Amino acid sequence: MTLADKNPGARLAGVLLLISLVAILTAVAVVVPTGLTLNPVDPAATLAAVHEHVGPHLTELAFDVLGWLALTAAGLVLAGNPDAVFRPHLAVPAGGLLAAAGLAGLLHDAGNLAVTQLAAEPVDTVAEVAGAVLLTAKWAVNLAGLLWVAATAVTAIGAHLPDRLRRAGGFAALAGLAAVVIPWTTGTDGMSPTLEQLGYALHLPVMIWYGAMGWHLIRRR
Repeated sequence: MTLADKNPGARLAGVLLLISLVAILTAVAVVVPTGLTLNPVDPAATLAAVHEHVGPHLTELAFDVLGWLALTAAGLVLAGNPDAVFRPHLAVPAGGLLAAAGLAGLLHDAGNLAVTQLAAEPVDTVAEVAGAVLLTAKWAVNLAGLLWVAATAVTAIGAHLPDRLRRAGGFAALAGLAAVVIPWTTGTDGMSPTLEQLGYALHLPVMIWYGAMGWHLIRRR
């Protein structure tokens, strides 16, 4: 009998984790080909890209918001079901960190939505403001990444998981931590587009690992 058979909260958390994975990966699939990563290094170019691709930008934001909301909800469900997935004393820290990562991700999306409004104005009058908003949004998503890494580490240690999935969680946490460190190495000039995309790639193991965990929680034998 699986965890999901014993407790419906585990299955709900698994479904939410899979929804989060699919939604965020869909957002990334929209962002990367259209050049809408919203890098704060060149606010004028970013505003021009958003103005030119408003539809894809809003579509990406919608999927990203859905992903972070699902992650937040999954964290709350896990925290509220201490006997379903975790050793009881680690359920609240792991679920709480995951929910906090989702909330920080939503803060990031709020900044990007503000950029959508700024893109409707003449670039020369709002570029400086847009740069500050973009920089704040980038650090918000970096905070989300840090919280997500912490949640991954606690989950890999404290959840009732197969050894192979537990070890994969450790690897994912290390990859996510590397992604979190990257912005600190770039100084006040910010990340280049290449480093930014490397950061996205390093976060992928964390997202995929939570997808694997979600599948583990909902599958039936």
